[in-house]
Amino acid sequence: MKLDTTALIVGAGISGLVCAWALKKAGIETLLLEASPAPGGIIRSQRLDGYLVERGPQSFSETPALRHLCAELAIESEILRAPSRAPRYVLLDGLLHQVPLTPPALLSSSLFNVRTKWSLAREAFGNSQPPDSDESVADFVRRKFSSELLDKLVGPFISGIYAGDPERLSLRSAFPQLHDAEQTAGSVIRGVKKRSKAATGPAERPTVMTFADGNQTLVEAMASNIGPLLHCGARVLRVQRIEPGSGDGPAAWKITASTSSSEKILSAQHLVFAAPAHVAAKLLGPVNPVFERALTKIEYAPVAVVSLGYAGAQIKNPLNGFGFLVPRSQRLRTLGTVWNSALFPGRAPAHHALLTSFVGGVADPQAIDLAPEQISALVHGEIAPILAISGTACFSTVEIYAHAIPQYTLGYTNLLAAIEQARANLPTLYFAGNYWQGPSLGACIERATKIAAEIATRARQSN
Repeated sequence: MKLDTTALIVGAGISGLVCAWALKKAGIETLLLEASPAPGGIIRSQRLDGYLVERGPQSFSETPALRHLCAELAIESEILRAPSRAPRYVLLDGLLHQVPLTPPALLSSSLFNVRTKWSLAREAFGNSQPPDSDESVADFVRRKFSSELLDKLVGPFISGIYAGDPERLSLRSAFPQLHDAEQTAGSVIRGVKKRSKAATGPAERPTVMTFADGNQTLVEAMASNIGPLLHCGARVLRVQRIEPGSGDGPAAWKITASTSSSEKILSAQHLVFAAPAHVAAKLLGPVNPVFERALTKIEYAPVAVVSLGYAGAQIKNPLNGFGFLVPRSQRLRTLGTVWNSALFPGRAPAHHALLTSFVGGVADPQAIDLAPEQISALVHGEIAPILAISGTACFSTVEIYAHAIPQYTLGYTNLLAAIEQARANLPTLYFAGNYWQGPSLGACIERATKIAAEIATRARQSN
């Protein structure tokens, strides 16, 4: 049977784009289908009224994989890096406190009491083992450190990364390096140090980056290089498995997709799902009900991204740093605020500031049901007294995502194991996306690149 393409990828978010780009470089015939009018998923940048707004993630953590990709795409010169020592803050009792990010800073910080500081010092010399059962991030922090550390530091960072609930997030799924560190060394601090020493190459200071024209620069560069392999406005309706008849060659995949003008049926040897879990669940249920059951259980946090612009004279706070996070104990609906114009040039008109806040998450899912103007007003009302802002915002825009960030909840490893077990008899089916190895851009790039390499190897072996 003659196939339309060797590999077909569903979903042109960052994972699908990277996979298609890697397959193209490897010389593997590929098609990339995206239901939306444009690629990139929630990575979207937009210039409005002189502001450069990020509709989704505000920046990326720089990794070797991301840096290598930028070099391949010839966009290294467009990278902007945030100041490496830009302080981060946490809101407590109406005041912003600088977050201590190193063990010495934690031990000397006025944020924590003697009990918490002693638990941090003791952990470096203690010896413990994680429980056999899946442990939540909250239980881990309370067991190893203190409830105070959970409330003032860990909880807010969980909201910042996952918009999630530390009581429900699985440590071994969401932060496997911490679980592994305790398991191998009996101490998180000793285990992390041991892993750092074993790493090859020079140690890198974590860096936050974006691009001069916004995060969408990365998406547009990949889309441009992929070219006609990318088909936007093509929604996949059905997925079927074609078992080979006598002498027909290996099994294949049959995909029915709709476009603005017609329905098309495509066939491929390899099928990559780089769409969100709930999309994959509906399409792969007829192939194997296990896929639908497991993928449907993967939860996503709803998030509203709120960008507000002010004249510089309206804000008394100097905005020296990255921004601030809000512990749940402070009883605000704003999860945190990034000071975009303080981190990167060109984010706001001269003598103005751009601030981006986040509302919703698993603890406040009803927030996204509010009208955009209500969400904007809510955020302004909460951050104005914190940053000493007078007057009203001179610019406002809100982007709402019902499925923003996957939640690596308790039992998550069992869900992925069930998917992998169901996939064992379907070796030409692959899953990529931010619900596999972490929600970060770097993790998505690494998994998509690995999948492309596996497809290329299999395709060459079958020829």
